[in-house]
Amino acid sequence: MTDDRRDPGRWSAAGPLPWERILSGAASVAVRLADGRVLIAGGADAALTAQDGTALFDPRHGTWSEGRPLATARRMHSTTLLADGRVLVTGGFTGPNASPVQPLATAEVYDPASGDWSPAGELHEARCGHSATLLPDGRVLVAGGTARRSAGSERSLYSAELFDPLIPGWAKAGDMTDARAFHPAVALPDGRVLVAGGWVATRRDWRGGSALAYGECYDPATDTWTPTGSLSAPRSGHELTVLADGSVLATGGGEDEGGADGRLDPYSRATAERWYPADGGRWTRENDMPCGRTQHRAVRLRTGEVLVMGGGNHLLGDAGYRSAARYDPETRHWKAVSGMAVGRTDFAAVVLSDGRVLVAGGTVRSGPATPTGAAHLLTSTSELCVL
Repeated sequence: MTDDRRDPGRWSAAGPLPWERILSGAASVAVRLADGRVLIAGGADAALTAQDGTALFDPRHGTWSEGRPLATARRMHSTTLLADGRVLVTGGFTGPNASPVQPLATAEVYDPASGDWSPAGELHEARCGHSATLLPDGRVLVAGGTARRSAGSERSLYSAELFDPLIPGWAKAGDMTDARAFHPAVALPDGRVLVAGGWVATRRDWRGGSALAYGECYDPATDTWTPTGSLSAPRSGHELTVLADGSVLATGGGEDEGGADGRLDPYSRATAERWYPADGGRWTRENDMPCGRTQHRAVRLRTGEVLVMGGGNHLLGDAGYRSAARYDPETRHWKAVSGMAVGRTDFAAVVLSDGRVLVAGGTVRSGPATPTGAAHLLTSTSELCVL
């Protein structure tokens, strides 16, 4: 393993994960613990069967080690770092891949001091593909997601819930104004939470769904959701990143069933938009990324810039991209930067305490693009970069 700190801007190999893993639909799939280590919990294998394995990354040595497993194997769950340093894992679904989904109502908490997982109560409503956001008062807001409607269909959820680590258990929160799943959510500097875009089930058939453009904000002081500006185009599989000035950058994603003109567009969006809270929650178009992508990752660097990396085509989903691009909030321009050694989608990415960026796992190829035509070809590789 090379020392990436000697070659800024270049990706270098870090130790492999203990296993190959697809990390789709998991909000905050990797969390940085107070001691600088990184935790990944759950996910799916190449057959999309939920897994209970956990792994810990040691940035001092660039290596991964296995942690104690989750009590319940789960994927499409959320992983949230609590204010007290513990980690909350919520919902998802367990077992082999199935349609419609069979979501979980359980939650677990990880204690880094002991390395143990313990039960964290049951949600009022089972869900997967939801968002989970840490609030300023230490509670966690879980919102939306997908649930089972019947033996042959799914439904998207309006409901939201709150987890209080000081009073273990779940309390109902105000409902969202729009049902949605697989949506990003970000904590704003003023204490509110912004959600924008995502996916909603639109037909009884479990295959039916559409991307959304609607946005709304949750105010924990009043326990209410308020509509805010809509994205210029529907997006799912996109990323939201809070910038230093409190605005929010939306990148990539796709529209599932077709473009605004009704024609099928198999490619992902290269467009980016920026949301300004002081301007009535208005979204403005930014300069386009060098290429379109979905199921990518976006992180804010210590410089205030945003690094977007990996991803793939929204509908074709045939390959993971190696490419990366850097966004400057001051100039509002993108710059192509060195790509990863391994192209990947549905992977984990996190900024370490020393400013390096860590990526791990994910899908390299899927469907006919795999050597055997299997559903997914995964990777256990991880990489580090200084930017």
